[in-house]
Amino acid sequence: MKILENNKGGGPVKVIPIGGLNEIGKNMTLLEYNDEIMIIDCGLSFPEDEMYGIDIVIPDFSYLIKNKEKIKGMILTHGHEDHIGAIPYLLKQLNVPIYGTRLTLGLVGYKLKEHGLQGNLNTIKAGQSVKIGVFNIQTIRTTHSIADSIALAINTPAGVIFHTGDFKIDYTPVDGEPIDFHKLAEIGKKGVLLMLADSTNAERKGYTASERTVGVALENIFRGSEARILIATFSSNVHRVQRIINTAVMFGRKVAISGRSMVNVVNLAIELGYLKIPANVIVDINKTKNIPDKELVIITTGSQGEPMSALSRMASADHKAVQIKKGDMVILSSSPVPGNEKTVSNIVNKLFEKGADVIYSDIADIHVSGHACAEELKLIHSLIKPKFFMPVHGEYRHLRQHALIAEDLGMRKNRIFILDNGQILNLKRNSVVKAKEAVSSNAVLVDGLGVGDVGNIVLRDRKLLSESGLIIVVATIEKASGMICSGPDIISRGFVYVRENEDLIESAREVVSIRLDKCYVEGIRDWTALKNAVREELKNFIYEKTKRNPVILPIFMEV
Repeated sequence: MKILENNKGGGPVKVIPIGGLNEIGKNMTLLEYNDEIMIIDCGLSFPEDEMYGIDIVIPDFSYLIKNKEKIKGMILTHGHEDHIGAIPYLLKQLNVPIYGTRLTLGLVGYKLKEHGLQGNLNTIKAGQSVKIGVFNIQTIRTTHSIADSIALAINTPAGVIFHTGDFKIDYTPVDGEPIDFHKLAEIGKKGVLLMLADSTNAERKGYTASERTVGVALENIFRGSEARILIATFSSNVHRVQRIINTAVMFGRKVAISGRSMVNVVNLAIELGYLKIPANVIVDINKTKNIPDKELVIITTGSQGEPMSALSRMASADHKAVQIKKGDMVILSSSPVPGNEKTVSNIVNKLFEKGADVIYSDIADIHVSGHACAEELKLIHSLIKPKFFMPVHGEYRHLRQHALIAEDLGMRKNRIFILDNGQILNLKRNSVVKAKEAVSSNAVLVDGLGVGDVGNIVLRDRKLLSESGLIIVVATIEKASGMICSGPDIISRGFVYVRENEDLIESAREVVSIRLDKCYVEGIRDWTALKNAVREELKNFIYEKTKRNPVILPIFMEV
């Protein structure tokens, strides 16, 4: 596949997904026309198990950097990490005007502050229109698991592109602001060339339950409990937090907040008016010891079992203010994100071991998804009636199932495009064609302060070290004669415990010594040749004795 470096020609509107296809996370899509580019979302994803030491994964910005003079702005659909999390990393390289709703930009502002950045942030309301270069964007209110979510109807020179953002159809949302069906039908009636739609729950039949069902389940739990209640949920799910607070007030309980991200989001949501909390309900987490258990609720982070989250520290008895005790009621008000099942299971086990009663999604309806199931997707397709369709936001199986839903509704296969990140759709009036070229869309790994400096070779070495350990061979060799002055010494890390395997280590040392002597006799003086000879000899010996293949690192010092 040819990699597209630049696009100096005119012509079609290009739809270029940089992230979010064949994966959950790092959502980012570009729209390009002639010398103008607009960006939709800029998210991150979390590392897979084999990405040892990696903190987060962000999209590849190389195409944007090469075309920075074309970028007119970015619009955000909502404030989840997989849609806004990579913004600070982009702004460190480019100055981009950003448009979003109040809560979304509030969350972006927190992230920029953490990175010591200023942003050109422009607040818009759902229903408002905004112009980014040649693109005229109409925003539409939608319902999702975070407030202030929007869909986008983008008027382009080729026709209207409709982007659903993340959504579900909730007829009874907590904030009383249902999805704007009238506007969706109006957009569909006028004509949509291409729809990009959320595919996360395309495999699930039926409808996603309303957030109100969680409220009913919480009320039943609170009504029958005299225990201290701890509820872990996503900090960004302001509606869920509001529901928990409402239920706590109903049963005369105080509420304490734990976890940095939860505290930040709650403070922001109160400031912006998204959380309505009666006076004297919120108490300091450090001043809860004197409050009777039956009068206290603690809302915390850690529903995904994150190692450093507040709930994990409570479960490990490392939290300064809260210790889990026998009789506590702990509610995990979320479902494990794919890949987090084991960490969540570990947290549940630790909580049970400490005597807590744990309620999680397998045994109670204390979580509902924020993404549309099959019947809701059918409704969106029926309202928007796009000529062409591109499923987004999901792994390949999700995209494929969403394509099948569109086919069931009568759309022809040749009008449905399942793309990979980096591939391009060219849009002209009444036609959509997949381009032969592509842009760079590799995953960029962030490790501490390093962005993109850890690649496949480093990950491979980390994997080998984690599986097999390390043997270091140290020797001092006289430069003039090539004779061994001291050593060789064998150092083992993650291979065997030296004190319990002294015979093996001593035998390994003898093997290296004999091989170095042989190299001396053969007149081998080149460092690389010496290291390769020692590495090969020791590798064969270790495998013969242990059937293991540790990483072997010879270090020779010259005197």
